[in-house]
Amino acid sequence: MLRAKKEKLKNRFNIPKNVFALGWVSFFNDFASEMVYPVVPIFLTSFLGVPVSIVGIIEGIAESTASILKVFSGWFSDRFQKRKPFAVTGYSLSTFSKVVLGLSYIWPFVLIARFLDRFGKGIRTSARDSLITESSPENIRGKSFGFHRALDTLGAVFGPLAAILFLAIFNDNLRLVFYIAVIPGIIGVILLIIFVREKKKKPLSFADLKLRWRDVSPSFKTFLFVSTIFSIGNSSDAFLILRAQNLGLTIKFTIFAYVLFNLTYSVFSVPAGVIVDKIGARKVLTIGFLIFAVVYFFLGFINRSFYIWFLFPIYGIYMALTEGVGKAYISLLVPAEKSGTAFGIYQTSIGICSFLSSLIAGLMWNYVNERIPFYFGSMAALIAAVLFIFMSRKIKS
Repeated sequence: MLRAKKEKLKNRFNIPKNVFALGWVSFFNDFASEMVYPVVPIFLTSFLGVPVSIVGIIEGIAESTASILKVFSGWFSDRFQKRKPFAVTGYSLSTFSKVVLGLSYIWPFVLIARFLDRFGKGIRTSARDSLITESSPENIRGKSFGFHRALDTLGAVFGPLAAILFLAIFNDNLRLVFYIAVIPGIIGVILLIIFVREKKKKPLSFADLKLRWRDVSPSFKTFLFVSTIFSIGNSSDAFLILRAQNLGLTIKFTIFAYVLFNLTYSVFSVPAGVIVDKIGARKVLTIGFLIFAVVYFFLGFINRSFYIWFLFPIYGIYMALTEGVGKAYISLLVPAEKSGTAFGIYQTSIGICSFLSSLIAGLMWNYVNERIPFYFGSMAALIAAVLFIFMSRKIKS
């Protein structure tokens, strides 16, 4: 048994093999997605001529679709105790969506492409997170999720840089960038099929699968409640890109700023996971919420693009302290065989709020002022942080 454990953790990063492989799968998938993502809002507003409110609707529908599906895909992956088929299907759909995006000449086609991309994310995410959970001992769970987020986000560094390079070579031909993005997506799917191994497990009966609300950890309920409040103000990152452009950055400099955000996110993800394993997730998550509140306040307050170069990296630190950390926290609060359902419940709740937040942000931007969505998000994050502190203390006492 001891030998098996050593074998499982033998790679140089002390990370389980499946987690190591899934990290590289996410690297290539995010490389593809992030070649496209920072360009889409610019493509919509500058090339297709749609208002920002439409961007909000597209992003809201896309993100909520992903999150609503996560509870169903998570439940089915728990039911059949199979994770890999959901991951393969999800990553394949996201890759195909880039082709649809390249064929888009009116905004509803962009909506379809984003829907397919997020549909794929919705199918794969809960199952993939359960694979990470099942592949990692509890004492390195934070590190495993942090490692995965680091590689995932490293893809989000190289993807936009590749987009900038191809835009320079091909004279801002956005459609060609969309088509080229298919290649790293295919590489990710191939790596997943070849290198990720899943042990055969006995399917759960409906009785075994039940995740009764009254039996769920109070800490999970608290985190779910606080996260939904936070998410009401956490609109799509597309609004960060539009804000950078609104303050005067060119397309290429806007993408560079986005790269800087992702680079910071990647660099801090593993240390954040290691810190979580030592001091616990609650403190780290609270700090993350507070950093978000500060960044969003100043994104509303500033009137010069110069400050974007400071705020975007700090926003990357917030992401490192919350994204993988939140999943590691949940993985410790529920049984591993039911983790897909738990991840799905959490991500679906977040997704519904994400739709509302992106819709609200788009309307505020168009009909009130471009600063207001960021003030609104800052206030929601501050309320969430305060509630998390007091409700967590109540659980302890």
